[in-house]
Amino acid sequence: MVDIEKWTESRRFTPEKLAAARIILEDVKNGADVFTAIRKNPLPGVGYLAKHTLVEAYRLLVTSGEWTEDTELFKRIRLKPVRTLSGVTTVTVLTGPHECPGKCIFCPDDARLPKSYLYGEPGAMRGMQNDFDPYRQVASRLEALDAVGHPIDKIELLILGGTFTAYSTDYQEWFIRRCFDAMNGFDAATLDEAQKANENADHRNVGLVIETRPDEVTPDVLAKLRLLGVTKVQIGAQSLDDHLLTINKRGHTAGQTLDAVCKLRAAGFKVVLHWMPNLLGATLLSDREDFARLWSQGYCPDEIKIYPTQLVENSELYSVWQQGRYQPYTTEELVQLMADLKVTIPRYCRVNRVIRDIPSNLIAAGNKRSSLRMDVQQELQRRGQQCQCVRCREVRGEQVNPEELVSHDLVYPTPASTEHFLSFDTPEDKLAGYLRLSLPNLTMNGDVRAAMPDLDGAAIIREVHVFGQAQPVGGSEAGAAQHTGLGTALLLEAEKIALENGYKKLAVISAVGTRVYYQKRGFERGSHYYVKNL
Repeated sequence: MVDIEKWTESRRFTPEKLAAARIILEDVKNGADVFTAIRKNPLPGVGYLAKHTLVEAYRLLVTSGEWTEDTELFKRIRLKPVRTLSGVTTVTVLTGPHECPGKCIFCPDDARLPKSYLYGEPGAMRGMQNDFDPYRQVASRLEALDAVGHPIDKIELLILGGTFTAYSTDYQEWFIRRCFDAMNGFDAATLDEAQKANENADHRNVGLVIETRPDEVTPDVLAKLRLLGVTKVQIGAQSLDDHLLTINKRGHTAGQTLDAVCKLRAAGFKVVLHWMPNLLGATLLSDREDFARLWSQGYCPDEIKIYPTQLVENSELYSVWQQGRYQPYTTEELVQLMADLKVTIPRYCRVNRVIRDIPSNLIAAGNKRSSLRMDVQQELQRRGQQCQCVRCREVRGEQVNPEELVSHDLVYPTPASTEHFLSFDTPEDKLAGYLRLSLPNLTMNGDVRAAMPDLDGAAIIREVHVFGQAQPVGGSEAGAAQHTGLGTALLLEAEKIALENGYKKLAVISAVGTRVYYQKRGFERGSHYYVKNL
């Protein structure tokens, strides 16, 4: 039990503030809206209590034994619950300023930041506030998320900063090791030591994401990324039209993007493509045609970020616009375009973004609304249409009855593989969990398998994901999708399909923090992957 008086004194959490928080919590427990209760009970001399203060007070009252745990109450006072409704908690960090191999005309160029990032973007500001130090960025973010009630035991680490593979090998290893140190709570001497500690840490890394360019993807690079613990790679495709890529000075071809995607898929990575409408030379019609190539020509990304070109002053494109040779789309044109595109996205793909979070005062012309996703959703509702992407179908905070779930196997071809998107869906067609299984085309990408022998002759599990509000490791909640055996059931189905198709081995691209999970299910550690003989 915690002594409330000593605790409040040590945290400068005054008895008056605790008393006010207790009244607000009682009101919310009795059905009041949390913000209505806050406004109804201001603290004299202080004003309205912050929501994170309610979280802190709730935890104190439960830990002290004065109150019993109330999960429904805690859900209602948690700040921005959507952040963890996909099942994990994402922590974003930014690498330091560095020269980028690309010369893209649409990229802002701010010497204070990595290429393509702008002063004023939330992630960039957090990076700058912490001098781009990976340890401080992760530690401060974990502290902030915990303060507002989010679970922080399962962390997807998202490393931004442009072309991660263009940094020196020493910097890459140091940066990731320090991120693990922050999750582990101590300084390791080596990356391997930090990774081993994280396998059973309080804050486990269940996904590690970096971003790079298509022309940076080679078998040796992919082998190195696996040793770093990377499980997902974001690739800047931007366009699948070679003419547009050339005049926007992107520095690679559409063919190189497809080759990179094939290599990533053959190596088991989850693939996120960035795609940009409204590039110099594009039209509303050409963008619709270009987007269709994503699915018809074999790119088939697992996730996509749609980043409409945003005109900023410190870019070459700004000079082109001043000369009258470029015209940004209007907000209404973008909303109509995005609504048209969203309904064409396959059920196996997740739309992560439809706009970059650039402050409107930094945009010279064109759309300045950062709420474009909401605008597009409203347009789809007006049309009576629905997007079928993974994000739009997630169960999120809804209750799930495992006995009512229906299993599906969505099969689609790519140049590198036959893909199986195995899923459990509710009767209302909400997505409770899924697994991505690749059956590789063994006549392709032999260089990838040579660099990572674990993959020789193996079917590959590229992702296992169960949705709903993130639950603690080993914990559960009535009606929550997580920790109900869905992941294990999906693994067994993947084994069955692999065997039926002649594969004698199954490899999984495990994050550091999920190694124990796969070990318990019969997988053994190889050089780069966890492997199970079938």
